[in-house]
Amino acid sequence: MNARLAIAVLAASIALPGAAATETYVLDPVHSQPWFQTRHIGMTTQLGSFVKSAAKVTIDRAAKTGTVDVTIDAASVRTFDATRLDAIVKGEKFFNVEKFPTISFKSTSMKFDGDRIVGVDGELTMLGMTKPVSLVVSGLTCGPHPFNKKPMCGGEATATIKRSDWGMSAGLPLAPADEVKLVIPIEAYQADS
Repeated sequence: MNARLAIAVLAASIALPGAAATETYVLDPVHSQPWFQTRHIGMTTQLGSFVKSAAKVTIDRAAKTGTVDVTIDAASVRTFDATRLDAIVKGEKFFNVEKFPTISFKSTSMKFDGDRIVGVDGELTMLGMTKPVSLVVSGLTCGPHPFNKKPMCGGEATATIKRSDWGMSAGLPLAPADEVKLVIPIEAYQADS
């Protein structure tokens, strides 16, 4: 559930082909809302997402280095049950959004396959605890946006975490399960110089 966040950020770490120096990309929050899935009572898949986040990525493809800095508004978490479940996941037993309003991810390194970023290692901070998380970046494609022609990249970043690693143990082991898959669709636009 929680990794949502951070994770989205790293996905934005894509560079346009042919770039020569450090470039900066900014995540488009409307088209890059991270979501999560976990098992509920061992039988069904439960989904949720975060609708407010910001991310900045810098990349130097020649040096194969860069940074990812993502901030997620924990209170923007949404489930498919706005009348009951949203309040539960925002509460003290889960994201505790009043005490911990922000989830963040900061990269420590990037993994490349040629010029493409295929992974980002970093630290996810949630519920006042910081833990290492590795994101797998896939399907990364860069080029001009088909309508506005701005340079952009798109793809997806994923990770699997255990919510109990951040002290989120309510309902374990079944409602919901400990293992949470994070999926971050990425659309990132090159920042104006």
